[in-house]
Amino acid sequence: MSSSVLPGPAAGSARPARVSGRGQLAAFFVRNVRALLRQPAYLSISLVQAVVWLPLFGSLFRGVADIPGFGDGSYFDYLTPGVVMMSAFFSAGWAGMGFITDMERGVMDRILAAPASRWAIIGGCLAYQALLTTVQTVIILLLGWALGTDYGGGAVGLLVLVLVAIALGTVVAALSMALALLVRREESLVAATNFLALPLTFLSTAMMSRDLLPGWIRPIALANPLDWAVSAARETIAADPNWALAGWRVAALTAAALATQAFRAYQRSL
Repeated sequence: MSSSVLPGPAAGSARPARVSGRGQLAAFFVRNVRALLRQPAYLSISLVQAVVWLPLFGSLFRGVADIPGFGDGSYFDYLTPGVVMMSAFFSAGWAGMGFITDMERGVMDRILAAPASRWAIIGGCLAYQALLTTVQTVIILLLGWALGTDYGGGAVGLLVLVLVAIALGTVVAALSMALALLVRREESLVAATNFLALPLTFLSTAMMSRDLLPGWIRPIALANPLDWAVSAARETIAADPNWALAGWRVAALTAAALATQAFRAYQRSL
C-alpha cells in the first residue's frame, strides 16, 4: 500500500511576511483616516463646532472678567485653553463609536480572527484621535490669536498645550473604546458620553475662575481630569508659567490611562 504524502510548500516559495506591530498600528491609523476623509461633512462639523465655542462663550461670558477676584487679563486669555480641552474631550468621547460600528457589521470579528495585535487596533485609533485633536487645537489657537488671546508662554508653551490636549484626548478616547467594547451598544455609549461631557465641563475651571466657583464644586474640580488638563494648559501659555504645577497635572492625567486595561475584559469574552 502506498502512503499518501501531504503536499508541502513548493521549493523556493516564500511564506507571506508577518507585518510588525508598528506596521499594523500604521495600517489601522490609515484605515481610520481614510474613513474620516470619506465623510467630509463629519470632519467639517467636528472642526466648525470647536471653532464656534470660542467666540460664542467668549462673547457670552466676557463680562465675567470684570468681577472682582477673577484675575487679570482678558476673558479670551482665560477661555482659550478651556475651549481647547473641551473640544479634545468632546471629540474623543465619541471614539468608541467606530468600534461599535465594526462590531455590528462583523468587521471586528474578522479583524480579531486575523493575526493582528490587539494593541495595534487600539494604538491605530488613538493615533488617529491624536491627529484629529492636534488639528482642532491648532485651529482654535489660531482663532484665539485672532480674537486677541495672549500666548505669553511662547512657542514652548503652545507646544506643551497641544501635548496636554493630545494626552486628554488619548485618555478619553481609550476610555470610550473600552466602554464600547464592554457595552457593545450605540445607545449606551451615547448616553454615557452625554452624561459625562457637559457635567465635567461645568465642574471645572474651563469657563470660570476657581475662586468664583461655588464652594461645593471646588473639591470636585480638583478631582476632575478635565480640570487637570485645563489648569495645565492655562499654565503653559501664561507669561510666567508654573511648570511644576502643570507637570503634576499632566502626570495625573497620564496616570488615568491605566483605565484602558478594561480592554482585557473584551478579549476574555471572545
